[in-house]
Amino acid sequence: MDQAEQLRILKAGQQQSKPLARVIAVTSGKGGVGKSNTSINLAIQFRKMGKRVIILDADFGLANIEIMFGAVPEHNLCDLIYQGKGIRDIITWGPMEVGFISGGSGIVGMSNLSRDYLNYIIQNLAQLDSIADIIIVDTGAGISDAVLEFLIASGEILLVTTPEPTSITDSYSLVKALYRHPRFDAETMKVKLIANRVQKGAEGQILFNKLNAVIERYLKVPMTYLGYVPEDSQLPKSVMQQVPVSLHNPSARSTAAYERIAERLLDKEESGRQPRRGMAAFFSHIITRKR
Repeated sequence: MDQAEQLRILKAGQQQSKPLARVIAVTSGKGGVGKSNTSINLAIQFRKMGKRVIILDADFGLANIEIMFGAVPEHNLCDLIYQGKGIRDIITWGPMEVGFISGGSGIVGMSNLSRDYLNYIIQNLAQLDSIADIIIVDTGAGISDAVLEFLIASGEILLVTTPEPTSITDSYSLVKALYRHPRFDAETMKVKLIANRVQKGAEGQILFNKLNAVIERYLKVPMTYLGYVPEDSQLPKSVMQQVPVSLHNPSARSTAAYERIAERLLDKEESGRQPRRGMAAFFSHIITRKR
């Protein structure tokens, strides 16, 4: 029995025995458009709605999540993989008991581990399904192989875009690379756009219509529009204070926008339109493609 078959059997057993977490990847075509702010504030809004949330910081080399939370993690994913730490040991708890895991370079090195040890790691990571209802994967920006693999493994993708021409162009390049990936499945993998830093709702809709029209014409697979986050002076102030704006200023326009987007995401889940993938499937997908 090869490794891929073992992992499929492992996933099947886990799916039958316990519920799976919902895995959502947050990404962008370029850096500096508010991707990590989106991840953190959606996590806070999900917590307000009673969901248990963990963020996986998969933006290697950049510690955005921990900086914005004002918390320094004692351990990261590498410690689980190479130092024998348990899954709960590597979770750092931020505001409102939102957990986050610093990825480090741990995932990149997983393809070099033995089959038995990989199974051990997958079993540990699958415990996240019992710890969290929603796991947000904060990816790097751009179209690197690592980013694309995280998106394919997640299945549910939130694309953060601003009205800047470079952001729109880079977002299209990312979606094109994703849709042309050999394992992209238009039936199960959905890209949902969030228009960030717009002046008003109409501008966000125009941004989506413009990008979606090009994607429908050339790639033949439409996106979904989740909503917009307005330009808001309270956001940079909250970043300076290392407190998410959803907590720093609950009455801010951006806070209300994140709340609307989170509600829409949960509405889709509860109506049965959003399947859950689980963390065993997420990580085993990344590992098996490297073999």
